[in-house]
Amino acid sequence: MSGDLQRAFGRNLRAIREARGYSQEAFAADVLCIHRTLAGAIERGERNLTLTTIERIAERAGVDPLDLLRSNGAI
Repeated sequence: MSGDLQRAFGRNLRAIREARGYSQEAFAADVLCIHRTLAGAIERGERNLTLTTIERIAERAGVDPLDLLRSNGAI
């Protein structure tokens, strides 16, 4: 149970990136405006993000923050 939301967020963010045809580096730099190593850690579920960061990433990716947290991969 611990870390489930982090992993779901990362899986969903990766699914969005891949569906749009971005490399991790390009998506991090051009869309999310973060460093690629941070994007990789987020996608792997290794980062414990604040709600503010979740909102910011969702806004930049053009998705609802709740969609990024869904564990069923319904993006």
